[in-house]
Amino acid sequence: MQEHVCVTCEDGYTLSATLFRPESAPRGAILIAPATGIKRQFYASFATFLADYGYAVLTFDNRGIGDSLNESIRHCKADLVTWGKQDMPAALDTLMYHYPDTQYFLVGHSAGGQLIGLMHNADKLSAFINYGSSSGSLRNMRPRYRLKAHFFMNVFIPVSNVLLGHTRSNWVGMGEPLPKGVARQWRQWCNGSGYVKTSFGSEVTEHQYEDLAAPSKWIIASDDDIANEQNLKEMIEVYGASKSRYCVLFPAACGLDNIGHMRFFSRQSQRLWPLVTNFFDEYVPVPAM
Repeated sequence: MQEHVCVTCEDGYTLSATLFRPESAPRGAILIAPATGIKRQFYASFATFLADYGYAVLTFDNRGIGDSLNESIRHCKADLVTWGKQDMPAALDTLMYHYPDTQYFLVGHSAGGQLIGLMHNADKLSAFINYGSSSGSLRNMRPRYRLKAHFFMNVFIPVSNVLLGHTRSNWVGMGEPLPKGVARQWRQWCNGSGYVKTSFGSEVTEHQYEDLAAPSKWIIASDDDIANEQNLKEMIEVYGASKSRYCVLFPAACGLDNIGHMRFFSRQSQRLWPLVTNFFDEYVPVPAM
């Protein structure tokens, strides 16, 4: 069963979210943290699978995206730090309100996995699993993709922000239009090393990256031009306290034509989704006999 819910952030901003309820008492509760500029509807099939399996699931739109755009995008003050420090913690709090006294997990897609360490309540997570989450460092990308990435980050974003007051990333197939601050930090972090680590000591003064001990699993695809293995390892290093493991999916070995940065969550890839439930099941307490 799906239910629309509102998420109220600490600063008063409200987000749109969808709660997927299992038919019986949940095995646990999972927050799906979206990629940059991706609306929550993109994860509906995946969330339904998790709920049918027995987990309660919450999907949400970050501020400035989809149904959480509460004003003109030109006036939206969102940035990536705000998504991690305000939106994601509030979404987890909402999930905890609806499902108290259970185990909490997070599935992060790209930015959704990169920003977990900014959550003040990340210690509530029993485990997390990330797909396509990496440092996104331009310098580590394959040569054939690096030129395209440099153009988007270092030409399209700044020009779009100046001329339009936001980034029309949908014009180049990069998700929804982005608030100016989100695109600016995205550009800054992908040009640096360690993604969010680029802003440690400046825009990021408090974080949980070095203390978050929840076990984690990281998944990438061999045909992902952004989250390649080198960038993945850079991001895992930022989560210094987490006991991490990772795997690389090869489309042909999975019986798929492609997976890339996005298609793990599409129905064509549902044969891969037990990778998530199998991992989280390791951290679900066995009921007493």
